[in-house]
Amino acid sequence: MTLLNLTPDEVLTTTRTVRKRLDFSRPIEPEVIQECLEIALQAPTGGNRQQWRFVVVTDQAKRQALGDIYRKGLEDYRALGGLTIPERLPQAEMLHRIVDSTEYLGEHIHEAPVLLLPCFRGRMEGKASMEQAGAWGSILPAAWSFMLAARARGLGTAWTTIHLFYEQEAAEVLGIPYQSVTQAALIPVAYTIGTDFSPAKRQPLEKIVHWEQW
Repeated sequence: MTLLNLTPDEVLTTTRTVRKRLDFSRPIEPEVIQECLEIALQAPTGGNRQQWRFVVVTDQAKRQALGDIYRKGLEDYRALGGLTIPERLPQAEMLHRIVDSTEYLGEHIHEAPVLLLPCFRGRMEGKASMEQAGAWGSILPAAWSFMLAARARGLGTAWTTIHLFYEQEAAEVLGIPYQSVTQAALIPVAYTIGTDFSPAKRQPLEKIVHWEQW
């Protein structure tokens, strides 16, 4: 597999949430996903425990079922106001673009050739924040490592959690033992239409960084 000609800093600053530029028509070679997962396994772990599991879904019927669950969750999210943008916000135009691309992904997520579900052993309901932080602080770096490795190989990804409104239904589709395994996300994976992604516009550091104290 040929890697894109990107420096480490370019990979880190141009790994975007890709929705509209996912190429649903192009299959992904299994060995490419395997490479990305091998890299993900090298991520640091919270509490020095590697409790991760990754479910790779390529079966069309299962992708369709997960897409249906995702769309049902999206409707719930919409009902809660999650897709409503107050026009008074200075960033309203940008947020409208995000909502538009979110709606697009909702319609097409089942068409992604690969859906990846990062999971970890255990349930977090009722757990103390320290225990939760250790669990999420393990799976999130591993999933992010997968997404960075995917970017370096010309693949696009999007971190989505809308399906977790119906996590147990998704578990039933995939045979995940819901009582003992937590799903962290549902990540569509596809080659991208073009590979020219740029750093996003962010707030200046002085607005979000506190030195020594808040």
